[in-house]
Order: sequence, then C-alpha cells, then structure tokens
Amino acid sequence: MPPVVAVRQVIKEYPLGNLVVRALHGIDLEIQAGEFTTIAGPSGSGKTTLLNLIGCVDIPSSGSVAIEGQSTSALSDRALTKLRLHKLGFIFQSFNLVNVLTTYQNVEFPLLLQGGLTPGERQKRVKEMVDRVGLGNHVHHRPNELSGGQRQRVAIARALVTRPRIVLADEPTANLDSATGQTILELMKELNVKEQTTFIFSTHDPKVMERATKIVKLIDGRIADSGQRAAVGA
Repeated sequence: MPPVVAVRQVIKEYPLGNLVVRALHGIDLEIQAGEFTTIAGPSGSGKTTLLNLIGCVDIPSSGSVAIEGQSTSALSDRALTKLRLHKLGFIFQSFNLVNVLTTYQNVEFPLLLQGGLTPGERQKRVKEMVDRVGLGNHVHHRPNELSGGQRQRVAIARALVTRPRIVLADEPTANLDSATGQTILELMKELNVKEQTTFIFSTHDPKVMERATKIVKLIDGRIADSGQRAAVGA
C-alpha cells in the first residue's frame, strides 16, 4: 500500500543575511494511512519545518513531498489550497484564529470554505466538536476573551471538524493543563482508531509519544531514528 505521506531527499534552506541556513538535510520519510506518528527532537532540530512542508505551508528547497501520491511541488496554488482544505487539518502552535470571529464561527469557518453541508449539518458538527474539546460554554467568546489553553482547544476543534484524512499538530498540548491535554489526546486517538485518521505530531510531550505508533527522531535537521511501535489503544 503506498504511503499517505512520502518525503524524498528533502532539503530546506533559509537565507539569513549573507548566509544560507540549512534546516533539513536530505530527509527521507514515509507515513502510512492511519499511523499516529510523533516527530520528536530538541528545539531547532527541524520538527516544525518538516511539519510545514508536509502541510503544504512551505515548499522544499530540493527533494519532494507527496500527499496520497500527489507531489506538492507539481500542484498549482489553487490545487494546494484545495488539498489543504479537503485532506489536511493543521493545528498551529500560534493558534492562527480569526480574532473577529467567535469560537463557534472559527470552528465553522473551514466547513463554510469546503461547502457541501447544510446549515443544520454544519451546526451539528460544530456543536459536537466544540463540546468534545470542552468549550460548549464559550461558543460566543472571541479569541481575546479566552485563555491560551482555550484558544488551543478552539484551534484543535477547527482542525478536526472537517474530518480530515491527515492531521498535522505542532505542539498541540503545549498550552493545555495535563487533564485537558489527556482529554484531547484521547479524542485524537479515538479518531485515529475509528476513522483511520493519520496524525503527525511535532512535540516534546512524553504523553503524546507514549501513544505514538511511530516515533521519528530529528537532530540538527537529520533523522536520527525512525522506529515503528506496537499500536497503542485509545
């Protein structure tokens, strides 16, 4: 079975004044559908850079990234937008919420962009997801009226509400207390097991790594280890 994500000989470089900084050095990685993968490593190891390339937020300097067999470098901007909207869910470390929208509206927003659901279907799906992340009493609050942990939960609900094939999460539990983090992880693992949603995390959190079926260790922009683990129950 072909991998859902295939990263081939990827190099990513950034200009820094007169210098060129290489963040990733020839990364090769395959992720199968339904895997619960953790990309681990110290700060500056290239975790977020790799996640951004897989999520079509950035493009490699050389090499290729393919999502479900489609090379992202070969896609137009419109096709990349469609891919992100219909197949990917992205939980950003900086939340990226729309400040003028309420919790409900932020979570509903990607469903409006997707189209295809009736207002009643959208309402049912948004309410279910908002309740599952524990924000049922905050649907009318805007981001500036929420704590960091609550904003993180809005971002998680927004990423999951479209039922994406692949969810990319950059330190998704970093702003959550341990109990809320545990609840969110259980929700993600449930989606992973029941719907075969593929999850790819960038994290330092040992609780996330405990649940991973595969751990990819990055050091200085190189894969130091990539190990398959036994499946972990929800």
